[in-house]
Amino acid sequence: MKLSRRTILSLTASAAALPAASRLASAQAYPARPVHLLVGFSAGSASDIVARLVAQKLSEQLGQPVVVENRPGAGTNIAAEAVTRAPADGYTLLLATSANAVNTTLYQHLSFNFSTDIAPVACIDLVPYVLEVTQSLPAKTLPEFIAYAKANPGKINMASNGIGSGPHVAGELFKMMAGVDLVHVPYTGNPYSDLIGGQIQVMFSPIPASIGYVRSGQLRPLAVGTTARIAVLPDVPTVAEFLPGYDASGWHGIGAPKNTPPDIVESLNKAVNADLADSAFKAKLADLGGMPMPMTVAAFGKFIADETEKWAKVNKFANIKAE
Repeated sequence: MKLSRRTILSLTASAAALPAASRLASAQAYPARPVHLLVGFSAGSASDIVARLVAQKLSEQLGQPVVVENRPGAGTNIAAEAVTRAPADGYTLLLATSANAVNTTLYQHLSFNFSTDIAPVACIDLVPYVLEVTQSLPAKTLPEFIAYAKANPGKINMASNGIGSGPHVAGELFKMMAGVDLVHVPYTGNPYSDLIGGQIQVMFSPIPASIGYVRSGQLRPLAVGTTARIAVLPDVPTVAEFLPGYDASGWHGIGAPKNTPPDIVESLNKAVNADLADSAFKAKLADLGGMPMPMTVAAFGKFIADETEKWAKVNKFANIKAE
């Protein structure tokens, strides 16, 4: 049977429309099965707890289970790489963290680029760092500490959770801006017993890990890394009050493989932001030391870009490289 030119054009147009229609139907049906949230930290860690809180709330909103999968290792790079290789359909997500932004320039031979291979979806919270010192140190304020450090170059030990960890780069940013020489001592385990005992004198610690020691008087907080004072330590000044421009916090968010359909990304963003508006959910985050940070997709993308650029400068200045 010979088809007319008009019929051929009509059939061609219909065939071309089928993939688009199929994609649209798929997006409208999202999610039709469980969603997996990959976490680059071990079970029971602070980031894992945040991930499970978010997963539970998202499950309620999406009407499908959100399953947390722990993929620890290589400074969170194992989880991130797995997400970059997953189908861009919204069913595999990443608990994105400040570590991902640091790792972009910390690791020299990654097989992926966090900035381009992960699509920003939503920010969850900030986790403030607190500059804490052992009680035996004579400095009672941040200006006193800076003066003491300048008078004792190379004699003050600064703990962290490892090379390139959040506390490490926060401390290096402080060293860069304050012009002080602190000796970095990376720990693979818990540094707080040595910090309390005075073997280590200072640490930029995430609030959830050390707020108990601060409240009990075992550690002295001198300043917080956020740009504004925080509710759990209202009388503690910010580092920026003495070093304008200083800003160092951990953070959590949600990422997806690049090319994930924009409507799926937007629906997930709205769902996360709705969770962050829930008073019970905010209270649970606050218990973990987190400060809810709802953002649009575009704002979260800019935030990640700014964080990546900031920590790239610190990594270069301090010559920090992954071992």
